[in-house]
Amino acid sequence: MPEFTANAAQTVAAGQNIQLTETPIRCNHGYVCHRDGSGIITLRGITKQCHARYRVSADANIAIAAGGTAGPISVALAITGEPLASATAIVTPAAVGDLFNVHVDALIDVSRGCCLTIALENTSTQSITAQNVNVIIDRVA
Repeated sequence: MPEFTANAAQTVAAGQNIQLTETPIRCNHGYVCHRDGSGIITLRGITKQCHARYRVSADANIAIAAGGTAGPISVALAITGEPLASATAIVTPAAVGDLFNVHVDALIDVSRGCCLTIALENTSTQSITAQNVNVIIDRVA
């Protein structure tokens, strides 16, 4: 299954998605769709069963962006624009620019014939810097 990355540092405003700029491994079956430079990935329910199940894993290095203030920052996997509380990573840097590595993971079911969009969203109240972002999607059922 596919892998999406964003190695260069990017500033992500509060409530916005981290942009995924490269696709080292593409989905050759049409189950997962993505346009390089977009933060949105589409999972498709192509199956003969009731639903298709995907495991979505995301890793990133995050920090408070320049001009921000020390305090908690967070990212979460979001389904159709709604962040998942169970797939949220929160860190508290002591200073602007202090990088932390975070990981989130979720199983997501897509009903047969339907589609869902997913993204890695900045759920903080301030801008963050994200770099070395890696999203891997496995179809598990």
